[in-house]
Amino acid sequence: MTYSLAIDIGGTFTDAVLRGDDGALTVDKTLTTHHDLLEGFFRGVNLVLGKAGVKADEVDGVVVHATTVVTNALIERRGQPTALITTKGFADVLSIRNEHRYEMYDPQIEFDAPLIPRALTFEVDERILADGSVLRGVDAAEVAALVPALRKAGVVSVAVCLINGFRNPANEQAIAEALKAAAPELYVSLSSSVAPQIREYPRASTTAINAYTAPITEPYLKGLAKGLADAGAPNRPLIMLSSGGVIGAEVAGRNPVRMIESGPAAGALAAAYYAERLGLERLMSFDMGGTTAKACLIEDSKPLVAGSFEVDRKYRFCEGSGMPLTIPSIDMIEIGAGGGSIAHVDDLGLLKVGPRSAGSQPGPACYGRGGTEPTVTDADLVLGLLDGDNFLGGDMKLDRPAAVAAFARLGEKLGTSPEQTAGGVYRIVAETMAAAARAHAADRGVDHRGLPLLAFGGAGPVHACAVGALLQSTAVIFPPQASVLSAFGTLVTPLRLDLVRSALGELDHLDWAVVDRLIGEMEAEGVAALSDAGCAPEAVRLLIGADLRYQGQQNEVGVHFDHDPRQRRDVGALRKTFEDAYLAQYGVNPSHVPVEIVSWRLTAQGPDIGFNAAGRLPATPGAAKSERAIPLWPEAGPVKVYDRDALAAGQSVAGPAIIEERETTIVIPPQWDATINDIGCVVATRREA
Repeated sequence: MTYSLAIDIGGTFTDAVLRGDDGALTVDKTLTTHHDLLEGFFRGVNLVLGKAGVKADEVDGVVVHATTVVTNALIERRGQPTALITTKGFADVLSIRNEHRYEMYDPQIEFDAPLIPRALTFEVDERILADGSVLRGVDAAEVAALVPALRKAGVVSVAVCLINGFRNPANEQAIAEALKAAAPELYVSLSSSVAPQIREYPRASTTAINAYTAPITEPYLKGLAKGLADAGAPNRPLIMLSSGGVIGAEVAGRNPVRMIESGPAAGALAAAYYAERLGLERLMSFDMGGTTAKACLIEDSKPLVAGSFEVDRKYRFCEGSGMPLTIPSIDMIEIGAGGGSIAHVDDLGLLKVGPRSAGSQPGPACYGRGGTEPTVTDADLVLGLLDGDNFLGGDMKLDRPAAVAAFARLGEKLGTSPEQTAGGVYRIVAETMAAAARAHAADRGVDHRGLPLLAFGGAGPVHACAVGALLQSTAVIFPPQASVLSAFGTLVTPLRLDLVRSALGELDHLDWAVVDRLIGEMEAEGVAALSDAGCAPEAVRLLIGADLRYQGQQNEVGVHFDHDPRQRRDVGALRKTFEDAYLAQYGVNPSHVPVEIVSWRLTAQGPDIGFNAAGRLPATPGAAKSERAIPLWPEAGPVKVYDRDALAAGQSVAGPAIIEERETTIVIPPQWDATINDIGCVVATRREA
């Protein structure tokens, strides 16, 4: 038997999945240890190995990890002093930003302070021109003269982002060499390596984030690799990236900025896996955990990939209020609260949920770990949707009186009972998520109506039908092991690395020598990275794409080509691919306008991962194991409660009903019915009116 292991560290829980090559899965969850993420990592490893009766040295398949270590470092601003070196005259790039206002009519608009303060920003008298030629080179003595000031400020990491550095890395590399000679202890991140793309502020922001998090990530990944080796695991760990690929820990450690959305990306890939297994070309994933909820559109059984995104937004749903990153990422949207999100009354006397979260410490009031504020999980418990004695199979008891008391205090401000207040939280969560998902779909030219909803995460199955009803979903699907599906997603994901290089120019006048050079550089980097992770070079597959726009536009449309442009050199085919994508997104084509190519993209991907699903459904339908009152549906009377493991293929369950499994609870509201398909998915559909 070959075993593979996946660990996904979330904001509240750390999920562990052990997979045998026969398809059998062993799963477990433990609270995330934010003071030391590796403590929770190895606790999850030990729990799942112990449950399966497997030793670490028997895990001879892959060990894949998705982590929040980079995200946490940014949100908590707990990195060590980091400096920025830029071209003389451009030291204010992080403060000026891009001069966009994310709320046009808000006179009190706020931005967070730059990750790297102005006092730690240094200028070098050099210049690369727009065509990549060197006007002034770098004086190594000038760079070395900065070292005393860096050391005096306690700087441990340096970001280097020079004007037009994406066109020619020579001056940035010269600064790196000078710093290595004068201060070899410093971490150095170059924009020409981290984010070789046009647009100054996003490139500087991405490089600054990479430099800020590198001193945290590298020791973390080294500790991870050492801990696994000490335990006897035969293979080096692989790390999940935001773009939906997995890569070796050493490569990931050099560019930690690629890991920011690693956990949610894994969930989207698991959704794509189930879309393919269920024969669905289109669906929307709904991933609701303990801290946040995210949605992702699956088209042609694949998640959409974006060329940029934002992190640590000042206002959760306001684009432009966070720090931009120009790295490939699964195109997701944070659509609402998680189980630990705190309910409160705002200054206008309105009930609100989030964005603050109780996390794993102190956690919701019902966790009994010191939390006193009412959260979404507390609301689910007050409403009877969760069984406090059966949470995590009874290993983690929930304190219902504490949850009721928390909502009683909140209800006093509104003049409502604890049950009424909790019901309001349940409805607000659904409305907020549905509204954000609609906007996300509309922005991408996708009609969300009728899309099936795939629900997972610890809290997702509790709220999914309420969200699906508002989105007019034809079905809500609950896959097996829904609570740990993000960890599962890392095990069905091939090795992959997404790369990008900017080269602005008119499509009809392409310089094919430049195209050959840029794509060749990316190909070499991608093959080397996958080879380091254990993939044979001849097994690497390449997918080439580009970002294009009509001349005069600010934003691009990303496309992938069905061939290698270097072979055919067919500009007409490239234009048609772009115009088809543009028409699908915007419904119009100004075809008389010249087309510009802004960036080339390349995906290097290893062989697909084979997966034998183990079918272990009971032969006979299971009866309800109990009944309980659900205050959310007072008119329904006692509601039947089922054990998911007892449900047989083809069995139907009429709502209202509760279907419990160890790690999560599926809520089937009134006017809904559920059936169990042949691969163990619970599929809920709404009855015809």
